[in-house]
Amino acid sequence: MLTIRQSRPNDSLRAMDIWRAAVDATHHFLHPDDRAAIEAELAGFLPTAPLWLAVDRGDLALGFMLLDGAQMEALFVDPAHHGRGVGRALVDHARRLHPVLTTDVNAQNPQAAGFYARLGFVETGRSDRDSQGRPYPLIHLRYG
Repeated sequence: MLTIRQSRPNDSLRAMDIWRAAVDATHHFLHPDDRAAIEAELAGFLPTAPLWLAVDRGDLALGFMLLDGAQMEALFVDPAHHGRGVGRALVDHARRLHPVLTTDVNAQNPQAAGFYARLGFVETGRSDRDSQGRPYPLIHLRYG
């Protein structure tokens, strides 16, 4: 059984572990220098970020989401728990908070793009670069 709760300061190490494992499993397109730079940015940001966590009965985080209003800025699930409803539970929580929800997905990550399509998100546009100006195309999505 999953519970969705807000993060606490002591959750940041687990969130970083989830991010690393998820990126290593799904973001093969990242150049190693870019991956290292993104990880450094996150290490400075994630400890104070207002995350939503999907936790198991023992309160172990299995995935996390970052919302900025109705924009889902991040969604990462521990790859050991992919396909078990963790990501869906986080997105369902976001949709309860914001019936109209937007997010971006890396165009080079077809697994994630398919996940959002199965949940009913529709493409609203594309960008040639990510939000930091790196050469990783994004698909802009909207739900509701």
